[in-house]
Amino acid sequence: MTKRSTLAITVGDPAGIGPEITLRCLVDPAIQQATHAVAYGDPAILARAAEAIGLNVRLNVIANPRDGDDQPPEPGVIDVHDIGVIAKADDIKWGVVQALAGKAAVAAIEQATHDAQSGAVDGIVTAPINKEAVWATGSKFLGHTEMIADLCHAEFADTMFVVDDLCVFFATRHMSLAEAVASIKCELIDPQVRRALTALSVYGHDKPRLAVAALNPHGGEGGHFGREEIDEIAPAIAAVNEDISAGRIVAAPVAGPVPADSVFHQGLQGRFDGIVSLYHDQGHIATKTYDFDNTVSVTVGLPILRASVDHGTAFDIAGTGQASPATMRSAILTAVKFADYNDRMKAQYGASPNVN
Repeated sequence: MTKRSTLAITVGDPAGIGPEITLRCLVDPAIQQATHAVAYGDPAILARAAEAIGLNVRLNVIANPRDGDDQPPEPGVIDVHDIGVIAKADDIKWGVVQALAGKAAVAAIEQATHDAQSGAVDGIVTAPINKEAVWATGSKFLGHTEMIADLCHAEFADTMFVVDDLCVFFATRHMSLAEAVASIKCELIDPQVRRALTALSVYGHDKPRLAVAALNPHGGEGGHFGREEIDEIAPAIAAVNEDISAGRIVAAPVAGPVPADSVFHQGLQGRFDGIVSLYHDQGHIATKTYDFDNTVSVTVGLPILRASVDHGTAFDIAGTGQASPATMRSAILTAVKFADYNDRMKAQYGASPNVN
């Protein structure tokens, strides 16, 4: 059998739906054929989740994540990297914020990131964590992305949504809409456009086609509906295009600002490889309305591959078997595809520091 890529799948908060959706995906024959996926979590938690969803599996605890990557997958067997935090599943209550659950979530992320840095795995796919549970451990990080970026000593970490063949980037994300609009300045847009072009190049587009969404309806109608397009966005695009024209950046000329009510449709039709969304919901609504289950979050700016679901822990249905694994499945398959670009990630974003 051809050697498969090996991916670390962190199971997220053990009180949430992460263990359930991880198990459902890791017994999926299509995923088993595509990659050697290893669950990073506590066996007791995974065994409880399997019982909760009525899944008959054998948990095979392995010390080396590469063990089995050149062997045919065994139906009903899931390889597990034991993170050694929770010995008894009864110590964790379903659907409740708990410091011990946060500790397990952090341990899985740290171990998976270490293994990705050392080359023991080809990438990470993360199930959802609960920020309050993580903060209860004393962690200072706002979430997954900040934690992994810190572990990798990354200069920055941007979110790239992937849906079909389209990549969507975000100039601003977690701030109020008023703050986001106020921050739309040339000095913000210019570097974001450049980083998006770099990311597209890293992830397989040798001459990327990028568009920047407009902020105002109809792109501002020549300043009648707002001047951000004229005063801030267009000058930033022009500066980037000047470097493209001079050969300092290898890319097609950046388009925009393109009215937001059409640019995402154009991208999904294949006109663009990527789009820069100016604020959180502008890109989220477009992609998730088109295909919620297959919108995957990839963190760019890291020397390692990290893909993720873009939903939460769903404490209200944890342990009931109702959680859909569709987005996790898409995240794993996206990671399989992007694992081919690991060398580009390391070259562009800096080789990972030596790890013990």
